[in-house]
Amino acid sequence: MRFQTLLAALALSSAIPAAAQRADDTGFTIAVIPDTQNYTDFEHQTEAGFPFDARELFYQQMAFIARNARSQGGDIVFATAVGDIWQHATSRMDPDHTARGLRAIPNPIVERHLAPDARALTVERPIARRGFAMLDGKLPFSVVPGNHDYDANWSDSRYPPATDIAHPGTNRFPFGQLHYGGLKNWTSAFGARTPFFAGKPWYVGSFRDGVDSAQIFEGGGYRFLHLGLEMAPDDATIAWAETMVRTHPGLPTIVTIHDFLNPAAQRKAISAIDFKLVDPSHHNNAEDLWTKFVAAHDQIFLVLSGHQNGQARRIDTNRFGHPVIQLLADYQDRRRTLDTATGKTTAASMLGVGIGDGWLRLMRFDLGKDPTLTVRTFSTHYAATASQLPTYAASYKASEKPAVSDAAFLDDEDFTIALSGFRKRFGAPR
Repeated sequence: MRFQTLLAALALSSAIPAAAQRADDTGFTIAVIPDTQNYTDFEHQTEAGFPFDARELFYQQMAFIARNARSQGGDIVFATAVGDIWQHATSRMDPDHTARGLRAIPNPIVERHLAPDARALTVERPIARRGFAMLDGKLPFSVVPGNHDYDANWSDSRYPPATDIAHPGTNRFPFGQLHYGGLKNWTSAFGARTPFFAGKPWYVGSFRDGVDSAQIFEGGGYRFLHLGLEMAPDDATIAWAETMVRTHPGLPTIVTIHDFLNPAAQRKAISAIDFKLVDPSHHNNAEDLWTKFVAAHDQIFLVLSGHQNGQARRIDTNRFGHPVIQLLADYQDRRRTLDTATGKTTAASMLGVGIGDGWLRLMRFDLGKDPTLTVRTFSTHYAATASQLPTYAASYKASEKPAVSDAAFLDDEDFTIALSGFRKRFGAPR
Protein backbone atom coordinates (compact mmCIF):
# COMPACT_ATOMS: atom_id res chain seq x y z
CA MET A 1 0.00 0.00 0.00
CA ARG A 2 1.30 3.46 -0.89
CA PHE A 3 0.59 6.20 1.61
CA GLN A 4 0.33 9.85 0.65
CA THR A 5 3.59 11.54 1.30
CA LEU A 6 3.71 14.58 3.51
CA LEU A 7 4.38 16.81 0.53
CA ALA A 8 1.30 15.53 -1.24
CA ALA A 9 -0.76 16.21 1.84
CA LEU A 10 0.57 19.73 2.17
CA ALA A 11 -0.19 20.41 -1.47
CA LEU A 12 -3.87 20.02 -0.65
CA SER A 13 -3.83 23.40 1.06
CA SER A 14 -7.58 23.77 1.10
CA ALA A 15 -7.84 20.66 3.27
CA ILE A 16 -5.27 21.72 5.84
CA PRO A 17 -6.54 23.70 8.85
CA ALA A 18 -4.97 26.62 10.62
CA ALA A 19 -1.76 24.76 11.48
CA ALA A 20 -0.39 25.48 8.00
CA GLN A 21 -1.02 29.20 8.31
CA ARG A 22 1.54 31.75 9.37
CA ALA A 23 1.39 32.66 13.04
CA ASP A 24 -0.31 35.95 13.97
CA ASP A 25 -0.33 38.12 17.07
CA THR A 26 -3.26 36.50 18.90
CA GLY A 27 -3.65 33.07 17.31
CA PHE A 28 -1.58 29.91 17.54
CA THR A 29 -1.98 26.13 17.52
CA ILE A 30 -1.00 23.30 19.85
CA ALA A 31 -0.65 19.84 18.31
CA VAL A 32 -1.85 16.90 20.41
CA ILE A 33 -0.38 13.52 19.43
CA PRO A 34 -2.65 10.64 20.55
CA ASP A 35 -1.42 7.15 21.44
CA THR A 36 1.11 6.04 18.82
CA GLN A 37 1.79 2.46 19.97
CA ASN A 38 0.16 0.83 16.95
CA TYR A 39 2.33 2.85 14.56
CA THR A 40 5.53 1.88 16.33
CA ASP A 41 4.58 -1.75 17.12
CA PHE A 42 7.19 -4.13 15.65
CA GLU A 43 4.35 -6.42 14.56
CA HIS A 44 2.89 -3.65 12.38
CA GLN A 45 5.78 -3.34 9.93
CA THR A 46 6.39 -5.08 6.60
CA GLU A 47 9.42 -6.94 7.95
CA ALA A 48 7.01 -8.70 10.34
CA GLY A 49 4.61 -9.57 7.51
CA PHE A 50 2.25 -6.63 8.01
CA PRO A 51 0.70 -5.20 4.78
CA PHE A 52 2.49 -1.86 5.21
CA ASP A 53 4.86 0.00 7.51
CA ALA A 54 2.63 1.58 10.13
CA ARG A 55 5.59 3.69 11.28
CA GLU A 56 5.21 5.77 8.10
CA LEU A 57 1.88 7.11 9.37
CA PHE A 58 3.64 8.20 12.56
CA TYR A 59 6.45 9.83 10.62
CA GLN A 60 3.89 11.72 8.53
CA GLN A 61 2.32 13.13 11.68
CA MET A 62 5.61 14.29 13.13
CA ALA A 63 6.85 15.76 9.86
CA PHE A 64 3.60 17.69 9.50
CA ILE A 65 3.98 19.19 12.97
CA ALA A 66 7.64 20.06 12.36
CA ARG A 67 6.93 21.66 8.99
CA ASN A 68 4.14 23.78 10.48
CA ALA A 69 6.03 24.89 13.58
CA ARG A 70 6.17 28.60 14.23
CA SER A 71 9.94 28.51 13.76
CA GLN A 72 9.29 27.34 10.19
CA GLY A 73 6.76 30.09 9.50
CA GLY A 74 3.72 28.09 10.58
CA ASP A 75 1.31 28.24 13.46
CA ILE A 76 2.17 25.39 15.84
CA VAL A 77 3.95 26.63 18.96
CA PHE A 78 3.87 23.47 21.08
CA ALA A 79 3.24 19.73 20.72
CA THR A 80 2.24 17.26 23.40
CA ALA A 81 2.12 13.46 23.15
CA VAL A 82 -0.35 11.77 25.50
CA GLY A 83 1.62 8.53 26.02
CA ASP A 84 1.67 4.91 24.87
CA ILE A 85 4.50 5.83 22.57
CA TRP A 86 5.38 2.20 21.89
CA GLN A 87 3.59 -1.11 22.40
CA HIS A 88 5.63 -3.70 24.30
CA ALA A 89 7.28 -4.03 27.68
CA THR A 90 10.60 -5.80 28.07
CA SER A 91 10.11 -7.67 31.36
CA ARG A 92 7.38 -9.43 33.29
CA MET A 93 7.67 -7.52 36.57
CA ASP A 94 9.97 -4.76 37.76
CA PRO A 95 12.10 -5.12 40.93
CA ASP A 96 10.13 -2.54 42.94
CA HIS A 97 6.81 -4.33 42.63
CA THR A 98 8.43 -7.70 43.20
CA ALA A 99 10.03 -6.42 46.41
CA ARG A 100 6.66 -5.14 47.62
CA GLY A 101 5.10 -8.58 47.21
CA LEU A 102 2.97 -8.17 44.10
CA ARG A 103 2.65 -11.38 42.10
CA ALA A 104 1.93 -12.13 38.46
CA ILE A 105 -0.34 -14.87 37.14
CA PRO A 106 -0.88 -16.20 33.60
CA ASN A 107 -3.29 -14.21 31.45
CA PRO A 108 -4.08 -15.17 27.83
CA ILE A 109 -4.45 -11.55 26.73
CA VAL A 110 -1.09 -10.57 28.15
CA GLU A 111 0.61 -13.59 26.65
CA ARG A 112 -0.89 -13.15 23.21
CA HIS A 113 -0.76 -9.40 22.72
CA LEU A 114 1.45 -7.84 25.40
CA ALA A 115 4.14 -10.38 26.19
CA PRO A 116 7.46 -8.64 26.93
CA ASP A 117 9.70 -8.52 23.88
CA ALA A 118 13.22 -7.14 23.34
CA ARG A 119 12.08 -5.70 20.02
CA ALA A 120 10.51 -2.91 22.05
CA LEU A 121 14.10 -1.65 22.37
CA THR A 122 15.48 -2.64 18.97
CA VAL A 123 12.50 -1.68 16.78
CA GLU A 124 9.81 0.29 18.62
CA ARG A 125 11.92 2.72 20.62
CA PRO A 126 14.12 3.67 17.62
CA ILE A 127 10.97 4.40 15.58
CA ALA A 128 9.68 6.61 18.38
CA ARG A 129 12.96 8.48 18.74
CA ARG A 130 13.24 9.04 14.99
CA GLY A 131 9.76 10.52 14.94
CA PHE A 132 10.29 12.92 17.83
CA ALA A 133 13.69 13.88 16.44
CA MET A 134 11.74 15.62 13.67
CA LEU A 135 10.42 18.04 16.31
CA ASP A 136 13.77 18.59 18.00
CA GLY A 137 14.95 22.15 17.45
CA LYS A 138 11.68 23.14 15.76
CA LEU A 139 9.39 23.76 18.76
CA PRO A 140 8.96 22.95 22.45
CA PHE A 141 7.26 19.62 23.08
CA SER A 142 6.29 17.16 25.80
CA VAL A 143 6.08 13.37 25.95
CA VAL A 144 4.39 11.58 28.87
CA PRO A 145 4.52 7.85 29.60
CA GLY A 146 1.48 5.63 29.11
CA ASN A 147 0.96 2.14 30.45
CA HIS A 148 2.52 0.54 27.36
CA ASP A 149 5.71 2.55 27.92
CA TYR A 150 6.53 0.85 31.23
CA ASP A 151 9.37 -1.65 31.41
CA ALA A 152 7.15 -4.42 32.80
CA ASN A 153 3.56 -5.54 32.52
CA TRP A 154 1.72 -8.42 34.14
CA SER A 155 -1.65 -9.68 35.35
CA ASP A 156 -2.07 -9.20 39.10
CA SER A 157 -2.57 -12.41 41.07
CA ARG A 158 -5.49 -11.02 43.10
CA TYR A 159 -7.64 -10.48 40.02
CA PRO A 160 -7.69 -13.65 37.90
CA PRO A 161 -9.20 -13.26 34.43
CA ALA A 162 -12.25 -15.22 33.35
CA THR A 163 -11.43 -18.66 32.03
CA ASP A 164 -13.62 -17.97 28.99
CA ILE A 165 -12.97 -14.42 27.78
CA ALA A 166 -15.82 -14.62 25.25
CA HIS A 167 -18.31 -15.50 28.01
CA PRO A 168 -16.95 -13.99 31.22
CA GLY A 169 -20.07 -14.71 33.26
CA THR A 170 -20.10 -13.01 36.63
CA ASN A 171 -16.38 -12.28 36.85
CA ARG A 172 -16.12 -8.63 37.86
CA PHE A 173 -12.85 -8.27 35.98
CA PRO A 174 -13.13 -10.59 32.94
CA PHE A 175 -9.69 -9.54 31.69
CA GLY A 176 -8.19 -9.53 35.16
CA GLN A 177 -6.19 -6.50 36.30
CA LEU A 178 -3.14 -5.59 34.25
CA HIS A 179 -0.42 -3.67 36.03
CA TYR A 180 2.78 -1.97 34.99
CA GLY A 181 6.08 -0.90 36.53
CA GLY A 182 9.48 0.61 35.83
CA LEU A 183 10.24 3.44 33.42
CA LYS A 184 13.94 3.03 32.67
CA ASN A 185 13.26 2.29 29.01
CA TRP A 186 11.13 5.41 28.79
CA THR A 187 13.54 7.78 30.55
CA SER A 188 16.41 6.51 28.40
CA ALA A 189 14.44 7.75 25.39
CA PHE A 190 12.57 10.79 26.74
CA GLY A 191 14.06 11.57 30.14
CA ALA A 192 15.34 14.94 31.31
CA ARG A 193 18.95 14.09 30.43
CA THR A 194 18.27 13.05 26.83
CA PRO A 195 19.27 15.39 23.98
CA PHE A 196 15.60 16.15 23.36
CA PHE A 197 15.36 18.11 26.61
CA ALA A 198 18.75 18.59 28.31
CA GLY A 199 19.75 22.24 28.20
CA LYS A 200 16.60 23.39 26.42
CA PRO A 201 15.54 26.74 27.93
CA TRP A 202 11.85 25.90 27.58
CA TYR A 203 12.24 22.65 29.57
CA VAL A 204 11.94 24.18 33.03
CA GLY A 205 11.52 21.26 35.41
CA SER A 206 11.43 17.51 35.85
CA PHE A 207 10.78 14.83 38.43
CA ARG A 208 12.08 11.25 38.56
CA ASP A 209 14.55 11.84 35.75
CA GLY A 210 11.88 13.33 33.49
CA VAL A 211 9.05 10.88 34.00
CA ASP A 212 7.18 14.07 34.92
CA SER A 213 8.19 17.34 33.30
CA ALA A 214 7.39 21.02 32.84
CA GLN A 215 7.70 23.22 29.77
CA ILE A 216 7.16 26.89 28.99
CA PHE A 217 5.95 28.09 25.59
CA GLU A 218 4.58 31.34 24.19
CA GLY A 219 1.59 32.12 22.02
CA GLY A 220 -0.98 34.88 21.52
CA GLY A 221 0.88 37.29 23.76
CA TYR A 222 0.94 34.88 26.74
CA ARG A 223 3.48 32.60 28.36
CA PHE A 224 2.02 29.15 29.10
CA LEU A 225 3.10 26.49 31.56
CA HIS A 226 2.66 22.87 30.50
CA LEU A 227 2.91 19.96 32.92
CA GLY A 228 3.37 16.41 31.66
CA LEU A 229 2.44 13.87 34.33
CA GLU A 230 2.85 10.12 34.63
CA MET A 231 -0.17 7.85 34.64
CA ALA A 232 -2.09 7.67 37.95
CA PRO A 233 0.53 9.78 39.75
CA ASP A 234 1.35 9.33 43.42
CA ASP A 235 1.26 12.09 46.03
CA ALA A 236 4.96 12.87 45.54
CA THR A 237 4.36 13.60 41.86
CA ILE A 238 1.44 15.86 42.73
CA ALA A 239 3.61 17.69 45.27
CA TRP A 240 6.28 18.24 42.59
CA ALA A 241 3.64 19.54 40.15
CA GLU A 242 2.47 21.98 42.79
CA THR A 243 5.99 23.35 43.12
CA MET A 244 6.01 23.97 39.36
CA VAL A 245 2.74 25.91 39.62
CA ARG A 246 4.06 27.96 42.52
CA THR A 247 7.32 28.63 40.65
CA HIS A 248 5.35 29.99 37.68
CA PRO A 249 2.41 31.77 39.30
CA GLY A 250 -0.38 33.13 37.15
CA LEU A 251 0.65 31.43 33.92
CA PRO A 252 -2.20 29.72 32.06
CA THR A 253 -1.42 26.06 32.64
CA ILE A 254 -2.12 22.92 30.62
CA VAL A 255 -1.78 19.39 32.00
CA THR A 256 -1.18 16.34 29.80
CA ILE A 257 -1.62 12.89 31.35
CA HIS A 258 -2.15 9.53 29.71
CA ASP A 259 -5.40 8.57 31.48
CA PHE A 260 -8.00 11.08 32.69
CA LEU A 261 -11.33 10.90 30.81
CA ASN A 262 -13.15 7.92 29.36
CA PRO A 263 -15.30 8.16 26.18
CA ALA A 264 -18.37 8.87 28.31
CA ALA A 265 -16.54 11.96 29.67
CA GLN A 266 -16.16 10.40 33.11
CA ARG A 267 -12.97 10.54 35.14
CA LYS A 268 -12.89 6.76 35.37
CA ALA A 269 -10.27 4.08 34.63
CA ILE A 270 -10.65 1.17 32.22
CA SER A 271 -11.93 -1.79 34.24
CA ALA A 272 -8.89 -3.94 33.36
CA ILE A 273 -6.28 -1.22 33.98
CA ASP A 274 -6.93 0.47 37.30
CA PHE A 275 -3.61 1.42 38.88
CA LYS A 276 -5.16 2.62 42.14
CA LEU A 277 -7.19 -0.58 42.58
CA VAL A 278 -4.10 -2.77 42.25
CA ASP A 279 -1.64 -0.54 44.12
CA PRO A 280 -3.61 2.08 46.12
CA SER A 281 -0.77 3.40 48.25
CA HIS A 282 1.25 4.34 45.17
CA HIS A 283 -1.36 5.83 42.84
CA ASN A 284 -4.09 8.44 42.55
CA ASN A 285 -6.89 7.97 40.04
CA ALA A 286 -8.27 10.71 37.79
CA GLU A 287 -10.88 11.85 40.29
CA ASP A 288 -8.18 12.11 42.98
CA LEU A 289 -6.01 14.16 40.65
CA TRP A 290 -8.91 16.47 39.91
CA THR A 291 -9.65 17.03 43.60
CA LYS A 292 -6.08 17.20 44.92
CA PHE A 293 -4.44 19.16 42.11
CA VAL A 294 -6.37 20.33 39.07
CA ALA A 295 -9.34 21.94 40.82
CA ALA A 296 -7.10 23.28 43.59
CA HIS A 297 -4.95 25.49 41.32
CA ASP A 298 -6.76 28.24 39.49
CA GLN A 299 -4.21 28.68 36.72
CA ILE A 300 -4.89 25.17 35.34
CA PHE A 301 -7.47 25.65 32.59
CA LEU A 302 -6.99 22.61 30.31
CA VAL A 303 -6.34 18.87 30.78
CA LEU A 304 -5.48 16.57 27.85
CA SER A 305 -5.50 12.77 27.82
CA GLY A 306 -5.60 9.62 25.68
CA HIS A 307 -5.46 5.90 26.64
CA GLN A 308 -9.19 5.17 26.29
CA ASN A 309 -10.18 4.72 22.67
CA GLY A 310 -12.49 7.48 21.50
CA GLN A 311 -13.13 11.13 22.17
CA ALA A 312 -14.84 13.15 24.89
CA ARG A 313 -14.92 16.58 26.47
CA ARG A 314 -16.23 18.10 29.65
CA ILE A 315 -15.92 21.41 31.45
CA ASP A 316 -16.03 21.61 35.23
CA THR A 317 -15.73 24.55 37.58
CA ASN A 318 -12.70 24.58 39.85
CA ARG A 319 -12.67 25.74 43.47
CA PHE A 320 -12.31 29.32 42.33
CA GLY A 321 -15.38 29.31 40.11
CA HIS A 322 -13.46 29.12 36.84
CA PRO A 323 -13.88 26.58 34.02
CA VAL A 324 -11.42 23.76 33.40
CA ILE A 325 -11.66 22.12 29.97
CA GLN A 326 -10.90 18.37 29.84
CA LEU A 327 -10.39 16.63 26.48
CA LEU A 328 -9.89 12.99 25.51
CA ALA A 329 -8.56 11.97 22.09
CA ASP A 330 -7.34 8.45 21.31
CA TYR A 331 -7.62 6.88 17.85
CA GLN A 332 -5.45 3.78 18.28
CA ASP A 333 -8.20 1.30 17.32
CA ARG A 334 -8.97 2.92 13.98
CA ARG A 335 -8.09 0.61 11.12
CA ARG A 336 -9.48 1.98 7.85
CA THR A 337 -5.95 2.09 6.43
CA LEU A 338 -5.55 -1.59 7.26
CA ASP A 339 -8.90 -2.48 5.67
CA THR A 340 -7.84 -0.65 2.52
CA ALA A 341 -4.47 -2.39 2.42
CA THR A 342 -5.92 -5.87 2.87
CA GLY A 343 -9.05 -5.36 0.80
CA LYS A 344 -11.30 -6.60 3.60
CA THR A 345 -12.81 -5.35 6.81
CA THR A 346 -10.69 -6.37 9.77
CA ALA A 347 -12.61 -7.98 12.61
CA ALA A 348 -12.78 -5.85 15.74
CA SER A 349 -10.54 -6.95 18.60
CA MET A 350 -9.42 -5.42 21.86
CA LEU A 351 -5.79 -5.51 20.83
CA GLY A 352 -3.64 -6.17 17.83
CA VAL A 353 -5.50 -4.75 14.85
CA GLY A 354 -5.70 -1.02 15.46
CA ILE A 355 -3.56 1.50 13.59
CA GLY A 356 -4.73 5.09 14.09
CA ASP A 357 -5.17 6.26 10.48
CA GLY A 358 -3.05 9.37 11.01
CA TRP A 359 -5.54 11.20 13.23
CA LEU A 360 -4.31 13.85 15.67
CA ARG A 361 -5.67 16.99 17.28
CA LEU A 362 -4.90 20.59 16.25
CA MET A 363 -6.04 23.05 18.90
CA ARG A 364 -6.22 26.60 17.58
CA PHE A 365 -6.28 29.34 20.21
CA ASP A 366 -7.50 32.80 19.30
CA LEU A 367 -6.83 35.06 22.26
CA GLY A 368 -8.13 38.29 20.79
CA LYS A 369 -11.05 40.27 22.16
CA ASP A 370 -13.28 37.20 22.61
CA PRO A 371 -10.90 34.28 23.22
CA THR A 372 -11.79 30.88 21.77
CA LEU A 373 -10.32 27.39 21.44
CA THR A 374 -11.10 25.66 18.16
CA VAL A 375 -10.31 21.94 18.01
CA ARG A 376 -9.88 20.15 14.71
CA THR A 377 -9.30 16.40 14.43
CA PHE A 378 -6.96 16.08 11.46
CA SER A 379 -5.47 13.12 9.63
CA THR A 380 -2.11 13.59 7.97
CA HIS A 381 -2.88 10.45 5.96
CA TYR A 382 -6.18 11.69 4.53
CA ALA A 383 -5.13 15.37 4.55
CA ALA A 384 -8.52 16.29 5.97
CA THR A 385 -10.27 17.15 9.18
CA ALA A 386 -13.05 14.93 10.45
CA SER A 387 -15.69 17.28 9.02
CA GLN A 388 -13.97 17.38 5.63
CA LEU A 389 -13.86 13.60 5.19
CA PRO A 390 -17.25 12.44 3.77
CA THR A 391 -16.79 8.88 5.06
CA TYR A 392 -15.73 9.87 8.57
CA ALA A 393 -18.85 8.87 10.50
CA ALA A 394 -19.39 5.77 8.36
CA SER A 395 -15.82 4.65 9.04
CA TYR A 396 -15.64 5.14 12.79
CA LYS A 397 -18.93 5.88 14.51
CA ALA A 398 -20.25 2.30 14.73
CA SER A 399 -17.24 1.08 16.72
CA GLU A 400 -16.87 4.20 18.89
CA LYS A 401 -20.24 5.89 19.54
CA PRO A 402 -22.96 3.98 17.71
CA ALA A 403 -25.82 5.54 19.66
CA VAL A 404 -25.16 9.15 18.61
CA SER A 405 -26.08 10.87 15.35
CA ASP A 406 -23.49 11.55 12.65
CA ALA A 407 -23.71 15.25 13.46
CA ALA A 408 -23.09 14.63 17.16
CA PHE A 409 -20.19 12.32 16.36
CA LEU A 410 -18.55 15.02 14.24
CA ASP A 411 -19.22 17.60 16.93
CA ASP A 412 -17.05 15.55 19.28
CA GLU A 413 -14.16 15.97 16.81
CA ASP A 414 -14.41 19.47 15.34
CA PHE A 415 -15.71 22.11 17.74
CA THR A 416 -15.12 25.53 19.28
CA ILE A 417 -15.15 26.41 22.97
CA ALA A 418 -15.45 29.99 24.17
CA LEU A 419 -12.67 30.75 26.65
CA SER A 420 -14.97 32.83 28.80
CA GLY A 421 -13.17 34.98 31.32
CA PHE A 422 -9.71 34.06 30.00
CA ARG A 423 -8.47 37.67 30.00
CA LYS A 424 -9.96 38.40 33.41
CA ARG A 425 -8.33 35.26 34.76
CA PHE A 426 -4.90 35.68 33.15
CA GLY A 427 -4.70 39.32 32.22
CA ALA A 428 -4.37 40.99 28.83
CA PRO A 429 -1.83 39.72 26.27
CA ARG A 430 1.53 41.45 26.21
